[in-house]
Amino acid sequence: MAVNLKDKFKDKVVPELMKKLGYKNTLEVPRVEKIVVNFGMGEAMSDNKYMDEGVNELRLITGQKPLVTRAKKAISTFKIRKGGPVGCMVTLRGRRMYDFFSKLVNFILPRLRDFKGVSPKCFDGRGNYNLGLKEQIVFPEIVYDKVHNIKGMDIAIVTTAVTDKEAKELLTSMGMPFRD
Repeated sequence: MAVNLKDKFKDKVVPELMKKLGYKNTLEVPRVEKIVVNFGMGEAMSDNKYMDEGVNELRLITGQKPLVTRAKKAISTFKIRKGGPVGCMVTLRGRRMYDFFSKLVNFILPRLRDFKGVSPKCFDGRGNYNLGLKEQIVFPEIVYDKVHNIKGMDIAIVTTAVTDKEAKELLTSMGMPFRD
């Protein structure tokens, strides 16, 4: 039986981080709060099928219905109208968040071409980590023959860590492969 990442976090990661970072209380230990997965699809203004395809792919990848994001203001050079669809996003919490993180670390990142680890420079200064993938077809749920357009995606891992050092320790202990 496979060990759930949430159980691993409680049983192994929390005591390890308490020892490493010198915390006295388990509630001081940083945690992953949420994971936000985002497809930017500016081409959806001219083609509704493009948006529907992106929404369905994100639903397959995350197991949750995406929210269609809309333009806040018009940008004429990109042919974007105010209120028009420009992307879709999903906010994962709880069990789905841990399942997605486990899938990302164990299956998706090792499948990337020439993968040597994720960059340790992608923290935002407040303990959150941002990761970009160039194509959605690395996910096993996506059938390559049915994909008409390759779309990039952004993955934001939001933690309760105060500093980037704490967040890096948290993600490393949860299995995120950082490059040296």
